Amino acid sequence: MNVWLVAATVLLVALLLPFWLLARAPRIDALVALELVSAVVTLVLAGLSLVSGFVFARFMERRV
Repeated sequence: MNVWLVAATVLLVALLLPFWLLARAPRIDALVALELVSAVVTLVLAGLSLVSGFVFARFMERRV
C-alpha cells in the first residue's frame, strides 16, 4: 500500500461529513462546513506545492 494512497483516503474520509452537511444541513451549518472544507483543501494544496517544489528541484539538480 502506498503512503500517498493512505493519506488521500484519510483526507477523503475526513471530508465526507462536511460534504454531507453541505447537502443536508441548514444554511448556517452548511456555511461552517464549507469553511472547514476550504481550509482543509487549502492546507493540503499548500503541502503538495511545497513537496512538489522539492521534487522538481531534485530532478533539476540531476540534469545540471
